[in-house]
Amino acid sequence: MTAKVHPVDERLPWPRLTTLGLQHVLVMYAGAVAVPLIVGRALKLAPEDVAFLISADLFTCGIATLIQSIGFPGVGIRLPVMMGVTFASVGPMLSIATTGDIGILGIYGAVIAAGIFGIVIAPFVSRLLPLFPPVVTGTIIMVIGISLMRVGINWAGGGLPTLTRVVDGERGAFPNPAYGQLGGLAIALFVLLAILALTRWGRGFVANVAVLLGIVAGCVLASAIGVMHFDKVAAAPWFGVVVPFHFGVPEFHLVPALTMCLVMIVVMIESLGMFLALGEMTGRHIDRAALTAGLRADGVGTLFGGIFNTFPYTSFSQNVGLVGVTGVRSRYVTAAGGVIMLALGLLPKMAAIVEAVPQVVLGGAGLVMFGMVAATGARILTAVDFRDNRFNLYVVAVSVGFGMIPQVAPNFFRNLPHALHPLLESGILLAAISAVLLNAFFNGVRSAEEAEREVAAAAAAAEHG
Repeated sequence: MTAKVHPVDERLPWPRLTTLGLQHVLVMYAGAVAVPLIVGRALKLAPEDVAFLISADLFTCGIATLIQSIGFPGVGIRLPVMMGVTFASVGPMLSIATTGDIGILGIYGAVIAAGIFGIVIAPFVSRLLPLFPPVVTGTIIMVIGISLMRVGINWAGGGLPTLTRVVDGERGAFPNPAYGQLGGLAIALFVLLAILALTRWGRGFVANVAVLLGIVAGCVLASAIGVMHFDKVAAAPWFGVVVPFHFGVPEFHLVPALTMCLVMIVVMIESLGMFLALGEMTGRHIDRAALTAGLRADGVGTLFGGIFNTFPYTSFSQNVGLVGVTGVRSRYVTAAGGVIMLALGLLPKMAAIVEAVPQVVLGGAGLVMFGMVAATGARILTAVDFRDNRFNLYVVAVSVGFGMIPQVAPNFFRNLPHALHPLLESGILLAAISAVLLNAFFNGVRSAEEAEREVAAAAAAAEHG
């Protein structure tokens, strides 16, 4: 008699496999392309370079997903996991890029260093779990969402409120006349309302891709009134190869590298929680070796990200939620999704379409996407005991306060050593360090077994990217 195949290892007929894989891609697509759009536009890259970032991101998403889902000796969790760029890296990367002459090549050097660091420390990360109970992870995720809201709000406003210009040899900030135009605000509001309506009255798959459908509806409206243009889409080729080091040889700087390594620890702790939750959901026992292989795949994916002109990678939890919604546990479904992402990365015209989406359209969706990240952090914190343990209130309160410093007072640390600015100007990292230290000070460090149970429970409640 042949042994029964576990649902995780089930090979479905290819038509169903392709359909279910495409569903996973659509669920994560809006979140997957958000980070290259944020970073590319913040760095004021040319539209064609932003489009290349999107292609590179989708291409590397596919590679990282295949590594994680199919698995190789010692690498890959071999569960239905979709990989994408983590929002946790956005704040630190923008701080790195705008500090001195570091720029985008400094980002890629830091990402490569973080990827190598992740590969090396993968066997030890599970031992760090006691330092990251829900009161810490919930606080960090909430600060991530709050930090990103500024990006979404400025998108909805049509760009940055001020423009930097050089007048008479001196650089100065001037009001942006295009910011806050009523037409743009109306489009952003339309997208927001469309997403809310689809979420409220949509069912099943439609509700799961409400953000993506809202963006599509916003693009239709923007095209109809002449706000969205397709000149660059028409000029973009149908096929293009994502080449390593497209922007040049990465540059390595100590503080940015250390900053991204700290981000990598936070990202891997999140992934570890996702793996534990997914193991419970799929009925597959996840031992220490499997966790190490999954976390090592995070490091490998991030290393490939730095090489192929993109950013740190982690498991997308909305896709974990989709596994629960559909009941399909086969890892070959997400592998099919990885192949689709890989193919999309080789189609520059698709990336050009995404790049052509007006900021105001993205703004309506960004308010939802980034707000949901903050709401997920708040949801995780609902499992924290605040009634009988008042110390947890101080952990959250002080850590959120530190996380807000770069947002509300950008020059707060200007008199400290310049080399520390990439670290000090990231509210996410300040909140993470503060939360870990304060939790250890007030609550001590719990056992590894208790920490695993808490992290798995918190991950099961998470719905962020």
